[in-house]
Amino acid sequence: MIRLRQIEVDIDAGKEEILNKCANKLKIDRSQIENIEIKKQSIDARDKKEIFYCYEVDVKVKNEKKVLNKNRSKDIFHSPNEEYIFKITGTKKLKYRPIIIGSGPAGLFCGYMLAKYGYKPLILERGECVENRIKAVKEFWKQGKLNKNTNVQFGEGGAGTFSDGKLNTLIKDKEFRKKKVLEIFVEVGAPKEILYTSKPHIGTDKLREVVKNLRNKIIQMGGEIRYNSCLTDIKVENSKIKYIEINNQEKLNAEVIILAIGHSARDTFKMLNKNNIPMEAKPFAVGVRVQHDQDMINFAQYGEQKNKLPPASYKLTFHSRSGRGVYSFCMCPGGYVVNASSEERKLVINGMSDFKRDSQNANSAIVVTVSPNDFENKLFGGMEFQEKLEQKAYEIGNGKIPIQLLGDFIKNKKSTMFGDVKPVFKGNFQFANLQEILPDFIVGSLKEAFPAFEKKIKGFSNTDAILAAVETRTSSPIRIKREENGESKIKGLFPAGEGAGYAGGIMSAAIDGIKVAENIAAIFKE
Repeated sequence: MIRLRQIEVDIDAGKEEILNKCANKLKIDRSQIENIEIKKQSIDARDKKEIFYCYEVDVKVKNEKKVLNKNRSKDIFHSPNEEYIFKITGTKKLKYRPIIIGSGPAGLFCGYMLAKYGYKPLILERGECVENRIKAVKEFWKQGKLNKNTNVQFGEGGAGTFSDGKLNTLIKDKEFRKKKVLEIFVEVGAPKEILYTSKPHIGTDKLREVVKNLRNKIIQMGGEIRYNSCLTDIKVENSKIKYIEINNQEKLNAEVIILAIGHSARDTFKMLNKNNIPMEAKPFAVGVRVQHDQDMINFAQYGEQKNKLPPASYKLTFHSRSGRGVYSFCMCPGGYVVNASSEERKLVINGMSDFKRDSQNANSAIVVTVSPNDFENKLFGGMEFQEKLEQKAYEIGNGKIPIQLLGDFIKNKKSTMFGDVKPVFKGNFQFANLQEILPDFIVGSLKEAFPAFEKKIKGFSNTDAILAAVETRTSSPIRIKREENGESKIKGLFPAGEGAGYAGGIMSAAIDGIKVAENIAAIFKE
């Protein structure tokens, strides 16, 4: 097939117009095209008076060699081979099946690959299966009753299950792991459009079903998943894994452990440190989550053609006078701000969208960078900083999500009523002064950033925009060290994914899970 780039099509046009554009670009008659396969689709909205879709497609034509010879250019070339290949080169025999700690994206995709190629992994999840998890989270949002092991952070599918389900990543993908992850998602029920859209997402509603199907696929291929099974200890002898302890009682002999824990597993980090597992502090970011009217964001991004296009997203960055970065994170078009707490008397928030992204509000975290230097490079300095902010948020909000209008945040006064932007939350909320939660360097950086973001998106600094606190778990404040082969200095221990400090979302965590499976296959045979 022939790969074509820069196929520009009006947003109202259909597949037939794409075919005609391809024929024109190749300087052939439309009848010579036998089939096309869309590889990428993006929206070009730089000129709001002339917005169009831009495609990259593979085209099957008659007399392909002749057509190629006539048209070779940087935008016309033979379709490359983009097949992912999983290699098993290891020769060492496993005494025990690999054990994966955590069933977030890293754990599930590592488990999928290991199960597919005969390693029969055991996945241990501290929380419930996704079906029971949904019930527990809904009860928490309605009644405030927290299950410490089954909540927005913990349980099958990981923290990303209650998010927008974004599947984009900036990772370079020469081995086509990203493509493989998307193909697996589609295999277990995700929409096929995620294979080619520039900013693919599943949405929390579809992601929950996909997680269940992925689990069943792993089981069909020889894997096993156990719930309510929290890692409570690791026994190391002579710098090798000997066994692990589950729920403070059950011991499992182990040779290979994949640590695919979440970034909220603070008790696990402390246990690992007690057992001298090499770790280090890493940067992260904290801040607030802002809600705007989605229609305003759509108009700012698309202009008069906003109703013809999907709900708009944005990505914003700013450098404050102090040198700290401020940026939007986990932007959720047509979404909800949710209570994402996982510990008693501590409150943290996140954003979430359904696949249709059809709530009236857009929301995004606006966060400020935090460095280990802020905590004298203490291993748990960042984690303790997060905990203090979450505790303050809980106290000032009386257990509810503390919120404030942007205009009142700037004025340092508690809000008393809503303006043009109406609240969209999962979980109870209460007016508060968010400056009483956040340290001065966060407050100052945010106050600088909003006027700067207004220059990029008109209406962004609307005084009626709703802020909520506190957004602390943008990424793990800890990194579990690993060598070039993916293994810790403790032989048999393979840190993976977001909690281990090697990913920043569903997609990058899933890719890292696959990489860890590859590392295991380079040492052990199935």
